[in-house]
Amino acid sequence: MAVMLAVGLWGLDRGGMWGDESVTFQVAQRTVPQIWRLLHDVDAVHGLYYLVMHVVLAVHPDEVVLRLPSVAAGTATAGLVAALGVRLAGPRVGLWAGVLYAITPMTGHYAQEGRSYALVAAGVAAATLLLVRAVDAGRARAWWPYGAVLAPTCLLHEFAVLVLCAHAVTLALWRVPRRVWSGWGRAAGAVVLLVLPLVWVSHGQAGQVAWLVTPGWDRVARLARNVVPGPEGAALWVSLLLLAVGLRARRTAAVALPLLLVPPGLLLTASQVRPLYHDRYVLYALAGASLLVAAGAGRAAGLLGRVRFDGRRVRIGGRHAHALVGVTGVLALTATFLHQLPVHRQDRSAAHRPDNLAVVSALAVRQMRAGDPVLFVPSVGRLAALAYPKGFARVRDIALRESAPRSGTLWGREATPGQLRRRLASVDRVWLVAERYALAPGWSPADPVERTKLAVLAEEFAVREEHVRDDVVLRLHVRRRAAEVPPGAATTARLPAGHPAPRRARPRPARW
Repeated sequence: MAVMLAVGLWGLDRGGMWGDESVTFQVAQRTVPQIWRLLHDVDAVHGLYYLVMHVVLAVHPDEVVLRLPSVAAGTATAGLVAALGVRLAGPRVGLWAGVLYAITPMTGHYAQEGRSYALVAAGVAAATLLLVRAVDAGRARAWWPYGAVLAPTCLLHEFAVLVLCAHAVTLALWRVPRRVWSGWGRAAGAVVLLVLPLVWVSHGQAGQVAWLVTPGWDRVARLARNVVPGPEGAALWVSLLLLAVGLRARRTAAVALPLLLVPPGLLLTASQVRPLYHDRYVLYALAGASLLVAAGAGRAAGLLGRVRFDGRRVRIGGRHAHALVGVTGVLALTATFLHQLPVHRQDRSAAHRPDNLAVVSALAVRQMRAGDPVLFVPSVGRLAALAYPKGFARVRDIALRESAPRSGTLWGREATPGQLRRRLASVDRVWLVAERYALAPGWSPADPVERTKLAVLAEEFAVREEHVRDDVVLRLHVRRRAAEVPPGAATTARLPAGHPAPRRARPRPARW
């Protein structure tokens, strides 16, 4: 837990939030009725997390505070994985499993992110430990703590319910008696009934994950590299070898292997029909890999622990061998962390995230004048202004019709195409904040408002200056003069007062 806490706090202030974190930041600061209204239309799957973060950010709204619950959850998960290893295979395996979980880069990544995935991993680890305890206790009452922990975990993210399938496989491998199945079944049924309304509502909001693609073998390979403590080279093969040896520890493997394979496997399979898979949705499966590798190392250490060095002879047993095992374990874990250190360092840079909204806000402060109108293309780019409002305090969002909190949306409601054209007709300069892909010639948005933004800028404005940061483009557009209007663009000329209007020419008859 100490190692995980240190890894989580290291570089926690990256100097900027990215898009998903900014959603958490701005939604959690709304009132509870405003959050409740939002969940009826979007992000119901994150509803409980937003309410938790509403309490957290009420203490101090800051991006470091935003990430502290994930750090705490990652720290708790490392301890729970260690406790699970102790219960299944002894203190040495438990210690190694907890440290392996703590130093894996994927764990550190989500322990430093203001989203719910680290909390979900903590809940699943706790529920798995309670599953083992309930089976060992053999009493019906022992299953209620299991259900009480798993229910809110699934409400934090509905894909956590897949762990029930992994736990069912564990019980089958252990060949538990019917009374154990009965107790687990009642607890699991209660969890499913509680989560069903969330699944129903989120099904109607599936457009939020329309950007996901059907996963192929490359996704499977990427997940394997992420969950095995040794992403490449000799470290990867050593980890895979120890993982294979860990399968011989049947009691541990019966818990760890289903946890590692079943939830990702089910989600990958379902995503062949409807894409729903992302690595972060099954972050909790990583605990299974740590347990298996540690169990394999424990079996290897057991063999080494029976070796005794007596002069030039080798005998079985001895304190020296146990000391050698301890030193070897420490050196192996240290070498694994040092091998992954470049990945950890890279992950603590804001540039390693999909975007950095703080950079966009700082650029706006330097370039925009007070009162300047600004357009966001697409409208999701407004998240930069919502996360860092000081950067856009002096400018006017010319397309915005109703703010995000008042409209019950993530980034507000915009004017209709007609209203937007009239608003743009009244200005001679406008700033455009756009994603790089939105300015590509082949990009054709389905939203008519987005099409109107691009069409009016192309017809009536010219680019005066441009600034690019990562994948965000900041452009100043100024109105064209009449002589600069491109051929084919619509123009309107004003005649002097009293001047007769020209007669319209009669249209020529169409010819076949």
